[in-house]
Amino acid sequence: MQCIYLSLGSNLGNREELLHKAVLLIGERLGKVDEQSSYYLTQAWGKTDQPDFINQVVTLYSDKQAPVILAQVLEIERLLGRMRIEKWGERTMDIDILFYGDQIINEPNLIIPHPLLHKRRFIIEPMLEIASDFIHPVLGKTIKTIEMELSDNLFVQRI
Repeated sequence: MQCIYLSLGSNLGNREELLHKAVLLIGERLGKVDEQSSYYLTQAWGKTDQPDFINQVVTLYSDKQAPVILAQVLEIERLLGRMRIEKWGERTMDIDILFYGDQIINEPNLIIPHPLLHKRRFIIEPMLEIASDFIHPVLGKTIKTIEMELSDNLFVQRI
């Protein structure tokens, strides 16, 4: 069993309801959701001229391999209305695999740990809430240390 960290975000529709549905689907399809951060109201990252997001991080334990996890989270996004039109564009649901245990995976369609997570406050703040001492397997730093070094100043507030 691997401890898997996922980031969930939504900036279209009923964001809280979509996050709740995503967690239920993750539990049904991938494994029991162990911990959930609070919801965080966050400014959009990358493409900032869009509505604010609500984000959270969840942990789950699963014996499914990382490519299977990826396929399932993409399907959950689709079921919740995600349409991939524009990179970093508005979306009903975005689910990213942040960590898959302490494994480092570098495949054409799957890079774990998520290559940008250490630059994104909207991921680090909820991670800090539930796993502040988790050590990033590539950077060799705890989430707490990554947060202290973070230069991203976009608005992120627990709600």
